[in-house]
Amino acid sequence: MPTTSQFHPWIDGSIVGLYLLVTMVAGLWVRRYVSKVEHFLVAGREMNLYLGIASLAATEFGIITCMYAAEAGYTKGFAGATPGICQALAMLLIGLTGFCVKPLRASGAITLPELFEKRFGVRVRWLAGVVIVLGGLLNMGVFLKIGGDFLCAVCGWDTSYLVPVMGGLLLLVAIYTILGGMLSVLVTDFLQFIVMSVGLLVVTLLILYHLGWDQLEAAVRTQHGEGGFNPLIHPEMGWSYLIFQIIGNGAATLTWQTTISRLLSAKDAATGQRIYVRTSFFFVCRWLVPVLWGVAALAMFGPVGDGESTIMMMPRFLSVFLPVGLMGLMVAAMLAADMSTDSSYMLGWGSVIYNDILAPFRKGRWPEARAIRWNRCIVALIGVYLFVFGLLYEIQGDAWSYLLLSGSVYLSSMSVLLIACCYWKRANSWGAFGAILGGAVVPITFLTLEKLTATAEFAVRIGKDNAGIATFAAAALGMIIGSLLKPSARPHDA
Repeated sequence: MPTTSQFHPWIDGSIVGLYLLVTMVAGLWVRRYVSKVEHFLVAGREMNLYLGIASLAATEFGIITCMYAAEAGYTKGFAGATPGICQALAMLLIGLTGFCVKPLRASGAITLPELFEKRFGVRVRWLAGVVIVLGGLLNMGVFLKIGGDFLCAVCGWDTSYLVPVMGGLLLLVAIYTILGGMLSVLVTDFLQFIVMSVGLLVVTLLILYHLGWDQLEAAVRTQHGEGGFNPLIHPEMGWSYLIFQIIGNGAATLTWQTTISRLLSAKDAATGQRIYVRTSFFFVCRWLVPVLWGVAALAMFGPVGDGESTIMMMPRFLSVFLPVGLMGLMVAAMLAADMSTDSSYMLGWGSVIYNDILAPFRKGRWPEARAIRWNRCIVALIGVYLFVFGLLYEIQGDAWSYLLLSGSVYLSSMSVLLIACCYWKRANSWGAFGAILGGAVVPITFLTLEKLTATAEFAVRIGKDNAGIATFAAAALGMIIGSLLKPSARPHDA
């Protein structure tokens, strides 16, 4: 589907350039305040309510978010917003009740594995760190390439520009994240939240003004029927899809490293809970807005043609729909979203590597300067991995299903460990090892089967949703069987 982008290199390019300059200056300015590793990883635990809301909202909306949600809107209609509703409800309920997050913040831990060590021992802490990093990096590995694909499509650049675009994005984010850590991330997230919100609002209002709600609704009804409004009757969704979304998004709210890092950076547990409650509505908008953009692409272009990618329909729509000037604002908004996501994710997984995986190899407490230097090196190495993995790996099927399933490598076991750690007295290290093993085997096996020609059809028949549900069930059974098989001699097995 040939399209000509409206992106103007001077007008729109200047808007984008100004945004990038302001962001880099702000991110680099706060590096002077990073004197301790706690400043680098959790901003000295001084994050207030409003900064926390802006930072969490900006972190959890990147180009990848916009792309997979818009793809859901294009392929499933308005029913594609179901995951966002599930996560918003989970965040609201957890924030109101303090379920797990209150004892987690009160523990003073920097990461989940650090909390697990107090209950399950050093070996569980180390293995939990490995699983978190494995699941997180498998998940994040596709972010950079999809972000590059989006920018190339929207700006009308040839795909030969993909590698330098990916490299440029990564370099900008890495510079201020490596130098300023969480302090830089929080400051830039606040700026990025403002730019992102303005851009999303303006583009959405323009779509509603020019296309109108009636045309969008008619497109969904024509292409998807009632299934475009009701996920339970959509042929690609149904009950297994809904159950997996409820479980997966609930687990992500409890244990996703970039989400709980805001909780752990908050002044206290009560502030962390309020951040969850007040950010919950944004998680509906986080899906509804790009889903609307995907539906607009469906209304303009109709069904996807042979050989075309559904995930690229939304950026193609924006490239021809937005006028000069607004195109620059939208690209700046998407860059803001992507930079906040990438920086937080790099820092999040880096903190687990330093705090938990490398902990057994550190003899005594390192000097603050040495600890910060190691954290910066880890973030830089994660950046190299993202660049290489993004170029080599191709997603099978829709992006959101891959992300939720790959994230379940650790969401399943870590959520089970957290709940058991907080509320089940009989939970012990045997159960923890069982949960980690059960939660990792199922998704890794499924993703491997999906890649092998001989077993790809079998994997399709199983489906990502059923595999995801099985992952959480295996983790829970592992915890129960392991803990009961060898009961602890003490209430807390260490």
